[in-house]
Amino acid sequence: MFQDTTQNQPVTVLGKTFNSEKERRDYFREELRKQLPELKKMEGFPKGEDEDIINLSDPPFYTACPNPWLNNFIAKWEEEKKLTPINVKSPLSVDIEVDKNIASYNVHSYHTKVPHTAILRYLAYYTNPGDIILDAFGGTGMTGYAASMMEYEDAKIKLNIERELNLDKDSINWGVRHSIVSDLSPYATFISSIFNSSFDSETFFVNSEKVVEKLKQKMKFIFHSSSESINYIAYTDFILCRSCGEEQSFYEVSYNDDFSLKNQIKCLHCSSIIDKKKLEKSYEHIYDEITKTTRIVRKFRPILVNQNSNNGRKLRNWNENDQSSIDSIKISVIKIKEHKILDKGINWGDTWRAGVHKGFEFLHDFYDKSIILFINEYLEEIENYENKNQLLFLLTAILPKLTKLNRYMPQHGSRALVGPMAGTLYLPSMYVVNNPIDQLEFQIKKIIKGIKSKKQQIVSTNSATKLSINDQSIDYIFTDPPFGANIMYSELNSFPEQWLKVSTDNTCEAIESKSQNKSLFEYQDLMLNSFNEYYRVLKDDKWMTVVFSNTSASVWNSIQYSINKAGFVISSVFALNKGKGGLQSLIGPTAVNQDLVISCYKPSIEFIDNFKNNENKVVAVWDFIYMHLSHLPLHLLKDKSTSSIIERSPKILFDRLIAFYVQKGLPVPIDAGKFQQGLRENFIERDGMFFTNEQVQVYDKKKQENPEFIQLSLLVSSEQDGVLWLKNYLYGNPMSYQDIQPQWMQALAGVRKGDVVPELAIILEENFLKDENGKWYVPNTENEIDLEKMRSKRLLKQFESYKTEVLKPKGKLKEVRVEALRAGFKECYQDKDFKTIVLIGDRIPNNLLMEDEVLLQFYDIASSRV
Repeated sequence: MFQDTTQNQPVTVLGKTFNSEKERRDYFREELRKQLPELKKMEGFPKGEDEDIINLSDPPFYTACPNPWLNNFIAKWEEEKKLTPINVKSPLSVDIEVDKNIASYNVHSYHTKVPHTAILRYLAYYTNPGDIILDAFGGTGMTGYAASMMEYEDAKIKLNIERELNLDKDSINWGVRHSIVSDLSPYATFISSIFNSSFDSETFFVNSEKVVEKLKQKMKFIFHSSSESINYIAYTDFILCRSCGEEQSFYEVSYNDDFSLKNQIKCLHCSSIIDKKKLEKSYEHIYDEITKTTRIVRKFRPILVNQNSNNGRKLRNWNENDQSSIDSIKISVIKIKEHKILDKGINWGDTWRAGVHKGFEFLHDFYDKSIILFINEYLEEIENYENKNQLLFLLTAILPKLTKLNRYMPQHGSRALVGPMAGTLYLPSMYVVNNPIDQLEFQIKKIIKGIKSKKQQIVSTNSATKLSINDQSIDYIFTDPPFGANIMYSELNSFPEQWLKVSTDNTCEAIESKSQNKSLFEYQDLMLNSFNEYYRVLKDDKWMTVVFSNTSASVWNSIQYSINKAGFVISSVFALNKGKGGLQSLIGPTAVNQDLVISCYKPSIEFIDNFKNNENKVVAVWDFIYMHLSHLPLHLLKDKSTSSIIERSPKILFDRLIAFYVQKGLPVPIDAGKFQQGLRENFIERDGMFFTNEQVQVYDKKKQENPEFIQLSLLVSSEQDGVLWLKNYLYGNPMSYQDIQPQWMQALAGVRKGDVVPELAIILEENFLKDENGKWYVPNTENEIDLEKMRSKRLLKQFESYKTEVLKPKGKLKEVRVEALRAGFKECYQDKDFKTIVLIGDRIPNNLLMEDEVLLQFYDIASSRV
């Protein structure tokens, strides 16, 4: 077998010098073996035999289990730092344009990814060369890859970033950052380990081509016919007619001769119309050569072959010669263990469907036996290569194209191969078996083109809920965590992890999952534990960026709640468009319709100490607001106009204040009215936003350069949204009810189920004043305080009626005014009446509790104290 000799050069790692990479690898693998007994006690230790975990690892840089050398690397990196730590006060708040169609993004398919070119913007803004970056939900390692590409990226892309961030080249220190990238999934960290290695593309190309040439000869009898290569083979399942009981192929009853779909499905035997939504699948008994048992499985047969010819590709029917080639495959001699899906087989998890997966219990059920043969031959072929992991990476990159999950839809013509359905394990009625050699050759080119890093970053396989990193070691965190029930990672990753021989322990998997008995509350607890760890390891007064991708308002709120409770303070929320770009300032439930970027910071130790000394005094309120204003965007430019910053509005500032106090279990020493008054006494207002004295001078100057002002565009989906919308709409422009009402109706969006938004007239009466001409206007400070007092009384009176209602037998509150709950929960919290908060919280619609940040914080604190 070919032996790679390109790496036989001295190498020094963590103070030790070795004669070759092999010697380094062997030494640290032995060290890893010694530490496995202790590492197994850590959360997230994967499933697998010790030797399989060690053999997959490339220590100390990458381990397929918790990496015991993380703090060693951190200490070394700190010693090597040359630049003064960067001091970032406000979040990145400029429009960003990124494109997913880049070479690195297309190297390897994975369920969720952020293009490394997007991450580059954040690293350029928040970090210096030599800084230490963490992503404990690392996925395929794009954060680490971006840390390396801060040096190796194309000069043109660097120039574009400088222009987008509106910074000159001297303001951005280009150069490699250090990173630790970890994930719970061994599949994810394995992919990450290749992206974050010193990738030798030349060696990879030479060795992969050698492997391909040998496999071409071994697999020729299957994927060649009449001396021409076969591109793919299409299979169909069979259905039963409910009228006559006869069996027929799905393909024959569904498609016309020209491959167009038939308008109706009719039985080929009795002409009865078959309901497409109630197809009865056909099953058959087979002898399974791997389990050595007779089993009942869903019936599939090959029907079409796509083959190369002198005139290009052609489609023909399956024939006897094709069948004889398949029949000659004997997988009984192949050394592949039977592996029940997630160790369950039937009803394995959230992606299992009885009508789709009946009979599919083992991972090998999802592969044609020709593909099983190919994978076995491939794994044997690469065993003795020095860059075995790179070649294994190549296999994992094509695995998604080799399963029976690849849908075949001939009605799409040249695009009939539509691939697997994203985010699930859907088994279609028609699937294709792709030529694996073609897939290898195609993927080799993509890998060589897409991986440009020459820097070794550090990768670990562990849970984000318990990190082995020392306190205050990290300079910046960029992370893209899982979101609710979006993706069942451990189920989807079980397929490739079968071939890696190391699989996910999903005990700490942060998802919503019925099969794992994880509700939104369990998900929230796991995320809170993870953000607690992030807070612990991040240095004081440093930043964390969280990417959010989910359409559920309750999940969105759980993420914000977990971030706040961990101790972070949210500074801004922007939308991230991975296609054509665009960051727009957003807030509220409507924000969840797109990818979001949450910027938050860890308060400095000086602030925390001062706050503790004054926590029961009002002065602490203004200390917090001063600190928070100093961490907010100062000026937003949109289409050459100054744009409103919602985080600087009084209501949002008050919400952040409440969140901070409740997170610390402290009573809020000020009500909304006095807060409004104090805000105007201690800070300066511009355009409905508040600034420190130093900030307002900068804001005035920038607004003078861009005088046109754009009020924040809001959709009204709650009472709070409505008040903000009206303040923006009426600011400096009093209007009558008749003039406001049509615009109000257009702004109304879908109100949350169970939330009662008062009529426009009531909101105007409670929050605004009317002049002698009958026009409503925004009140001044004194009038606003008086209005707030009267409004609070009305809200608390409404809350009292809710208390009375829930005390009745089986009393439920199907509809409530959320603002009344907010006011009532706050008063109960101040009075330490935690029982009432829990009682009412348990009787209101669950979505209201989970989708409102303030209510959820009060409820969570109260639940822990009842």
